Order: sequence, then structure tokens, then C-alpha cells
Amino acid sequence: MSGEQTNQRVSVICPLNNSDERTLGNDVLDGLTRPFKELAPKHFYDELGGQLFDQICELPEYYPTRAERSIIKQDGASIVKLTQMAELVELGSGTAAKTMLLLDHAAAAGTLRSYLPFDVTEALVRSCAERCGERFEEARITGVVGDFERHLDYIPPPIAGAPRVVALLGGTIGNFVPGSRRQLLRAIAALLRPGIDHLLLGTDLVKDPAVLEAAYNDSAGVTAQFNRNVLNVINRGLGADFEVESFEHVAFYDQGREWIEMRLRASRAMHVKIPAISLQVDFASGEELRTEISAKFTQRRLTDDLAAAGLGLEQVWTDSDGRFALSLSSPTG
Repeated sequence: MSGEQTNQRVSVICPLNNSDERTLGNDVLDGLTRPFKELAPKHFYDELGGQLFDQICELPEYYPTRAERSIIKQDGASIVKLTQMAELVELGSGTAAKTMLLLDHAAAAGTLRSYLPFDVTEALVRSCAERCGERFEEARITGVVGDFERHLDYIPPPIAGAPRVVALLGGTIGNFVPGSRRQLLRAIAALLRPGIDHLLLGTDLVKDPAVLEAAYNDSAGVTAQFNRNVLNVINRGLGADFEVESFEHVAFYDQGREWIEMRLRASRAMHVKIPAISLQVDFASGEELRTEISAKFTQRRLTDDLAAAGLGLEQVWTDSDGRFALSLSSPTG
């Protein structure tokens, strides 16, 4: 593990090196050799993918970001008061645009001592850490570069006696199937001290399927471009020869599982070569490749998932339309 000191308060931990497992290559090899092909949604977020997602968040059809932001604006002070948040660890921090609002509340309350943005993209973590260091002059900022499915061990120990909040926002937890979802929640729970620390979790809620499907099939086609861009990531990172525009964007709500699925559908038969992982893969005309699930939650599902991870639900806040929720939970033992 190595850290690069930006100044005395702001630093970045980058544990990855050439001997670490190749996350992209391993994930692609695993996903494209399954009977039903799929890719991990974490690989959407290269530089272009991040820019496209920022555009998606401003689209009229895509409500989750606005809804979650409105909760933080309205109830952020209550969250800080309940938790006495001194340290915030944010998994999948991105640009921390929404989180800045929560940090503002903690700074105003005089409790904020530390913020740890954690993300897989090094440039994003560094820019986020620098920006937060300028905005929160009294806090220590420690960026961590890593995959939160693999590298939670690189998060530094909590400050003695200072309440820690681990945040996983944006509905990211919904990208995991139930078993993996509970496994991740258990790993996060291991970062929390009973009686002092909390998990702040963002979850999209079950609602009218028409509203859900519109959010992932915007009229401007930005989500379609975002979805196809994962093939550009593989082409660039692994030397693959996907014909990106020959795949169609597909998104639909599975009412039985209560989740959105995003897929890419081959418009014709194709033979794709991926030299970096010595893989060649065939697509039949009309064959689909799953790129994301986004599970939607009821309070029962949320409570059950948290309980399976040893966490007890304490409070839930929703936006004014009841579309999205932020929940606070803590270790039960």
C-alpha cells in the first residue's frame, strides 16, 4: 500500500500495482464465458462514462439523483445530529457532488474531522480529494483508490472515539443480486463499531414500472450511449474489437424480481476477439449481454437485507414523492 501526500491534510492511498489482479480482464473473462453473458457495471465509469452519467443525472426522466439530493438537503442536518458524524467514508464517491451537501452539514455542526472518498478511478479520487481539501479546511481528507468489492481492507482504521458513517449512495447497492448484495453489506458492517458507527444507504424504491423504465430509456438516448460505452472500455483496455454501434440498448423492468435490467443486444451475428485475455466470443444475431441490474426496494426488503448482514435499521428518509430513500443502520451486536 502506498500513499501520496498532497499536503499535510490531503492524501491519496493507491494500493493497486502491477501484481494486483486485473479487475477488468478478470471480470470480462468471467462474464463473457457464462451461459448468459454479462458484464460488471463498475466498468461503465471511464472518463467518458462518468461524463455521460453526469448528463443522465440531469435528464428529466432520471429522478434518482435529484431525489437523493433533495433528501440530503432537507434531512442532512438530522442525519449529522443522529450520528454525530466525525468521519465519513464514501464508497463509490465519484465527484462527491451530493456528498458535499452532507459534509457541509457536518462542518456547520462542528463535528467533521475526516472524509475518505473511495473509488476505482484514480484520477477521480485525486480530484475529489483536492476539491474537498479546499472546501473543508478543518478536515483530514484521505482518498482511497480501489474496488470496494475487493479492497475495503485498505480503508484506514477509524479515529478513536469519533463516530464514523460509511455511505453507499445513489442506489449502487441495487446493482448486486441478493446474495452478493448481502455479502457486500456484511463486509461494510465489518468496518463499523457497535454503538458508535453507522451505515448510510441510498436505495431506489419500488414504484410504477412506467416511471422506472422511462428513467433508463431516456428520449435523448444518453443512457443508450452510456450503456454501449462499456464496450469501448473493453476495446481500449483489453484490445478487443467490439463493433460498438452494432449493439442496441435494451432496458426493462422485471416485475418478478423488482429490478431494472440493462442489456446490449447484438444486431447481427458477430465474432469478437479480446487478445489481452486470450478470449474469442461469438454473439448470435439478437443475443443479449446483461450490463446492469438495478434492484428496487421496499422497506421489508431493506430491513431483511440489513438484518442478514448484522445491521439494524434505525431510520428512513424519503423524498417528497416517495421515490427514493436514505436509510441509517448500525451493527446489532
